[in-house]
Amino acid sequence: MDELLKIKEEALTKIHDCISLKELNDLRVFYLGKKGPMQAAMKSMKDMSKEERASFGQVSNKVKQEITQAIDEKKLTLEEAEMNEKLKSEKIDITLPSNALALGSIHPLSMIREELEELFIGMGYSIAEGPEVESDHYNFELMNLPKGHPARDMQDTLYIDENTLMRTHTSPVQARTMLDAKGKGPIKIICPGKTYRRDDDDATHSHQFSQCEGLVIDKNITMADLKGTLELFAKQMFGEKREIRLRPSYFPFTEPSVEVDISCHNCEGKGCPMCKYTGWIEILGAGMVNPKVLEMCGFDPDVYQGFAFGIGLERVAMLKYGIDNIRNFYSGDLRFLNQFTRKD
Repeated sequence: MDELLKIKEEALTKIHDCISLKELNDLRVFYLGKKGPMQAAMKSMKDMSKEERASFGQVSNKVKQEITQAIDEKKLTLEEAEMNEKLKSEKIDITLPSNALALGSIHPLSMIREELEELFIGMGYSIAEGPEVESDHYNFELMNLPKGHPARDMQDTLYIDENTLMRTHTSPVQARTMLDAKGKGPIKIICPGKTYRRDDDDATHSHQFSQCEGLVIDKNITMADLKGTLELFAKQMFGEKREIRLRPSYFPFTEPSVEVDISCHNCEGKGCPMCKYTGWIEILGAGMVNPKVLEMCGFDPDVYQGFAFGIGLERVAMLKYGIDNIRNFYSGDLRFLNQFTRKD
């Protein structure tokens, strides 16, 4: 009994003075392990009487429990001290300025496209897409531009071979949609996408640019429907005070055809360098779908009528954001792109 009490006092003293988790673990192994003094004292039980063994067993179990409890309590104390020391050595001054993460922004052309899509989807249009590498048949012939037509020269086409080309407008998507409809309306679509022409790049021209064409085909469609649609487009994109005017023009795939101007948002129509002192800025082309185009695409022109319009996304973005050089859209210059970072 005296030996057990001596072991306990010795163990509790060493546990109390222990200063590291490793040292504490060594003490646990020494006093509670199979080769420790506790086990050595237990061997003397074989020489004891039955009553002495019972009493000795109770005391030895209590000693083990006290040593184990002391080790567990000391372990918590040492772990807390170790954590506090670590926190102290690794503390961070949260008042220091952080390193700003470079975040991307939506490209201005993508912003314009999203706005147009949201506007026209809200008016009941659906979005149609088609291949950028097109055949002459869809790009020209179904748009009332047969081989040898002088208007083809205006397109500056990038040909891959005699009958394959990079589309010069998104009108082939309209032709494919009309053919898929098999002569039955209504059709109400917009066709946003990239187009290509053999052009010299300068401040206002690019060999690659983006368009968003629209097509509506149904019974009893008139120029009034076209004008109302374009007025809503102008007010949505450039402000409620904007007005439009239609000027006669010529496009092979529409008849009659019009050029559409909007009142200058810079001078409110009074005249300034931006509008060349006319008060108006040309924005897009439009017109009623040519009956020949309707017929070639499977529609009866005596039953169905339609209108179409073509919007240049770069043109809209340049006017809306005051951009003076179309090459900025494709340069990848972060100084330009960061101006359009969305805050929402």
